[in-house]
Order: sequence, then structure tokens, then C-alpha cells
Amino acid sequence: MSKLVKFTAALLLSVTFANAESTQADAKALVDRGVEFCKKVGVAACVEEFNKPESQFVKDDLYIWANDFDGIITAHPKKPLKGKNMYRYKDKAGTQLFKDFIDKVKADGSGWVDYVWDHPTRGEQTPKTSYVIGIGENQLIGAGVYK
Repeated sequence: MSKLVKFTAALLLSVTFANAESTQADAKALVDRGVEFCKKVGVAACVEEFNKPESQFVKDDLYIWANDFDGIITAHPKKPLKGKNMYRYKDKAGTQLFKDFIDKVKADGSGWVDYVWDHPTRGEQTPKTSYVIGIGENQLIGAGVYK
């Protein structure tokens, strides 16, 4: 292979992997799109869509999940968490992230919450931040990005 071909291939690979993980702007835009979808189809129908692994709200490492204000997961397309109460769950740093999601939505309507979560390719808990917002009377949705 010529040096130019090798250089071009290496450059393309580095650009691909540099952009592999989503940004906070991507997460917020996905959640905002999810909110608009929920307004059109209703909370129950949108939560059903968020549960699908092939949902329009799943893109690589970015996806929307939902939980109610009791901490029960109502949608998670990547892990079998639907129906589980995660209110008391703590990450390795001791953060009760689902409680924090609920508290953020109740206090501010929406916002960012920092925590650690299992990274899908690194196989370890990694710093993450999620944008959360309330939908309906007792539900929130969110999407997060690894830092």
C-alpha cells in the first residue's frame, strides 16, 4: 500500500472513532425530539417506542430511556431494566442517579445530571451526564453521553 493510501486510511479511521461518541448537544436534541413525539402520540405510545432496540430514538451509544417518579424504569432499549425500581440504585461513586434525575425534573423541569454508568465498549463504569425532562404527570425521559 502506498504511503498516501495508508495515511488516508489512518486519517479516516481516526475521524470515525473521534466522532463515535455523541455530544451533549446530540443528547439534548434527541430528548427534545422525544418530547415533541410524546406530544403527538401521548406518553404511553412514546414510552412504548423508547423501549424498542431499533427505535427511531436509538443511535449508536445514544438513546432515550424513561422512568416514573417512583424510580421504576418504563423504557430502556439497551438493558432489560423495564419494570425495575432503580430509585435507590447507586453508581460506584455513591450517586443515586435515578433519584437525582427525579429531583432535577421536579425542581427545574429539566436539566443535566452527572453520574457513572457502564460503558458499552470499555466494560467499566465511566463518567456520564444525562439531560432529563418531565413528560406527563409522573414520568421523565433522558439521554446521556459519556464524558
